[in-house]
Amino acid sequence: MPQSEDLSIWNPVSLPRPESLEGRCVRLEPLCAERHCADLWTGVLGHDEVWDYLSEGPFGSEAGLRQAVQAKETAPAAYFLAIIPKSSGRADGYASYMRVDPANGVVEVGNILMTPSLQKTTAATEAMYLMAQHIFDNLGYRRYEWKCNANNAPSRRAALRYGFTFEGIFRQHMIVKGQNRDTAWFSMLHTEWPARKGAFKAWLDPANFDADGRQKQSLSQIAANLL
Repeated sequence: MPQSEDLSIWNPVSLPRPESLEGRCVRLEPLCAERHCADLWTGVLGHDEVWDYLSEGPFGSEAGLRQAVQAKETAPAAYFLAIIPKSSGRADGYASYMRVDPANGVVEVGNILMTPSLQKTTAATEAMYLMAQHIFDNLGYRRYEWKCNANNAPSRRAALRYGFTFEGIFRQHMIVKGQNRDTAWFSMLHTEWPARKGAFKAWLDPANFDADGRQKQSLSQIAANLL
């Protein structure tokens, strides 16, 4: 069990650095307003619902979105990555490593924006896989967190699908856009990652998709079989 792990020789891990992550279907690269804002604006235009559970937006103009993306570029406490499906070559979303605690090996994936064209795609799942793999395999973190508005049912389902464990509700945790937010907390531990990684890799294998790109087995089914 993780509680009995010998941490007498534990050393703090490194902060995530601005670097690209490459997969079969998607590429992640450091978010840049100059390179990515036009694509993001095209993707969210007419889809204000994508901002419902984020702390900002919707934006009335591309200039407003650009200002927000520029702030993310230089944010001192978060590391934002643009999500670029190889099928489109466009930035169709972004996500960040945030609330980074290298002394204890804890980091959260959050502030996730996925345009409608990215949602429920193989590229979206692979993006989340690549971010988790980088944190656990390359940087050696012990705990990976996912938090969302407790009312955000799609985000809660996504967390479970990706292999995070539900830990509970923090009541009256935040005030967002003038509304109370109860926060649902999820986590994945480094001891759990090998099995989660195996499920991701099996789901992402081209053999798991038919000629029309439809999955043969769901990620949840594969994970259940492995566990």
